[in-house]
Amino acid sequence: MVEMLKIVFIVSVLICLIISSSFADQQACSKYSFSDNRRFASCIDLPVLDSFIHYNYESSSGNLDVAFRKTGISTPTWIAWAINPAATGMVGSQALVAYQKADGKMKAYTSPITSYKTSLEEGKLSFGVSDLTATFAKNEMTIFATLTLGEGNTTVNQVWQEGPLSDDAPEMHSTSGGNVQSMGKLNLLSGTASSSGAGNSKSTGRNIHGILNAVSWGIMMPTGAILARYLKVFKSSIGPLWFNLHVGCQASAYVIGVAGVGTGLKLGAESPGVEYSTHRKIGITLLCLGTLQAFALLLRPKPDHKYRIFWNFYHHSCGYTAIILGVVNIYKGFQILQPGGPWKQAYTGIIIALAATAVVLEVFTLFIVIKRKREENSDKI
Repeated sequence: MVEMLKIVFIVSVLICLIISSSFADQQACSKYSFSDNRRFASCIDLPVLDSFIHYNYESSSGNLDVAFRKTGISTPTWIAWAINPAATGMVGSQALVAYQKADGKMKAYTSPITSYKTSLEEGKLSFGVSDLTATFAKNEMTIFATLTLGEGNTTVNQVWQEGPLSDDAPEMHSTSGGNVQSMGKLNLLSGTASSSGAGNSKSTGRNIHGILNAVSWGIMMPTGAILARYLKVFKSSIGPLWFNLHVGCQASAYVIGVAGVGTGLKLGAESPGVEYSTHRKIGITLLCLGTLQAFALLLRPKPDHKYRIFWNFYHHSCGYTAIILGVVNIYKGFQILQPGGPWKQAYTGIIIALAATAVVLEVFTLFIVIKRKREENSDKI
């Protein structure tokens, strides 16, 4: 039985890796062909917002032919790609903006970003822009332009963004997930891009936070519950092994979960003004429930004790509540981090595999219990 659970977990992880690899192959910008046969010598898969940058750069003249491409657009959306000549952030960026109007026509224009409260007003940039156009087809929007940067501008600070539309006008973009990570440096000669130091550090912290909590509250906790509920039916052959496996799995999940909650609180302290109250409250509740479960091990009465029924209710209630809240909060985390569809799909596959395993074992153990009771009754006759 333990081996079967191991196989389910390993297969789920392999599915996750296969889906991720397949997604990367499908989206690689090097394999993309533009419908009008435009060709670009360099391209980069940008790390967030399902975006890509294609370009040709002439170092002698400083001219940059660029195509900024955003995929997966299903609602009215504006997109923008910008160069910031003086800093790494949004303020001071010289942006190319595009969106599809209600009449179906594309609008592409330039917009200098002077504050965080900008509404992307149209205006001239600090460098020359020509041949500015935009296309939208098959849920994919692309901005084309030629920029005159001048000689020596081989490394630039780039910013890219997306946001909603209202009455043919851009509205404020989201202040979470990829929308606050979409900036970094672009080396036009080497064709490489890097995230800004602070953004990259926070992004790494968010990823660690997500992985720790997904593994602990989202996978190990349900697995530990399955071990306890079904393996103890096989008393004659396995004995107390189910208990040791259950305690070991849940204790490990609790330790990893504490680390996950700790990283989340640290990220919150480092991000003033950015708050995910529901996600945070559920996380703290999970920490409290996990701590109560740790005390449950210390306060566990013997099976024949008169208070054992109350302990069982307390232990099972806290345990199943923690599992439900854990899974809910993992999906809340997906909404915040926006890591890409395949990761959410992979986790969903793992949860479905665990649920299917639980259903099969429920039926199997019920059959064993009924059979065992019949045998006991027959022995009494």
